[in-house]
Amino acid sequence: MPLYHYRAKDRQGRSIAATIEADDIRTAAKILREKGYFISELKEPGKGLQAEIKIPGLERGPGLKDVAIFSRQLATMLSAGLPIVQAIAILERQTENKAFQKLLKEIRTDVEGGSSFSDALTKHKVFSRLYVNLVRAGETSGTLDGVLDRLATFLEKDLELRGKIKSAMTYPVIVLVFALLVTYFLLTGIVPQFAQILTDLGSELPLLTRFLIAVSDILRSGTLYLIVVAVIVGFAYRAYYRTERGRRVIDRIKLRMPVFGNLNKKSALARFSRTFGLLVSSGVNVIEAMDITRGTAGNAIIEDILEETKEAIQVGEPIHSTLLRYPQVFPPMVASMIAIGEETGALDTMLQKIADFYEREVDEAVASLTAAIEPIMIIFLGGIVGTIVAGMFLPLFQIINTLSAG
Repeated sequence: MPLYHYRAKDRQGRSIAATIEADDIRTAAKILREKGYFISELKEPGKGLQAEIKIPGLERGPGLKDVAIFSRQLATMLSAGLPIVQAIAILERQTENKAFQKLLKEIRTDVEGGSSFSDALTKHKVFSRLYVNLVRAGETSGTLDGVLDRLATFLEKDLELRGKIKSAMTYPVIVLVFALLVTYFLLTGIVPQFAQILTDLGSELPLLTRFLIAVSDILRSGTLYLIVVAVIVGFAYRAYYRTERGRRVIDRIKLRMPVFGNLNKKSALARFSRTFGLLVSSGVNVIEAMDITRGTAGNAIIEDILEETKEAIQVGEPIHSTLLRYPQVFPPMVASMIAIGEETGALDTMLQKIADFYEREVDEAVASLTAAIEPIMIIFLGGIVGTIVAGMFLPLFQIINTLSAG
């Protein structure tokens, strides 16, 4: 039976991107409309030039996107009354990622053999501790479809947040790499030719020109050494970051960096609030929820604060009391909203509001950053090229002036 990709919105307005089996595209559309979906796109998998390019041996392994789509589809099937083994078997046939398909087959086999769904998930690293604990809570309470639906929404928002951060970082990196390549070409290809002409003329060279010629000589004779040094520095950085002290030092710098530090902090706060709120709303006790959230923070400084918060909760202190001691990471507004949530018994609601607020802040920060970086990078690239041009033409102007005066 043919497989069709579709994008749609359900009755609650949530976006869904998944696949469906049907005899033809009209039947697929009819099935989706009967489910109450508003279809925005429905098509066969790409063929020819539109097909995804796959290189044998280099297929992508299971990732967060695969888990998000799997969660959304499984939640839909379970809410429709399908047994979990049958639902997993259908998704196993539909998935295009061979590694994820193999993973689903192993999960299905374990569940058929008598294991619980959550126990089957623990064998695979792609499913985080957060994911497994929530699935276990859903199995215990008999609300697995609802938990999977919340998990899918959470993962989709996490993917969206990561995409925004990545897009903010991508543009300056591309422009910087381009600027470095242009600079390298000018210094190793153009400057030596001018240097030879100026040397033959026998004129006294300005300081800027001599500096550019010296840099050009270093690059031409030592490019290989510079590459080796860069590789060594890269490995040294990674090795240092793996150490406990190194991770803390680097993560503290990440939070204090100009412009990007603020973006990192806002994204971390959004992730903390969304994760902690999801766990609390799913019935996970606060101490365990804080411990799981700490493991997903992605920053050693925030992890230390959350560990201290967990210890404070264990001795009876409220959550906000510890966070108030770290205003450089957790602004007073965050601690105040958490305090209100604790007092009113609506902690999960307040955490979701904090997450929504900081996700909007990330949106605005990314837009501002993109708008600001473009002129800065153009000025940076123009400054480099202008300096090299000035260094080469300045002595020529001096020679012309000398000849004119003579």
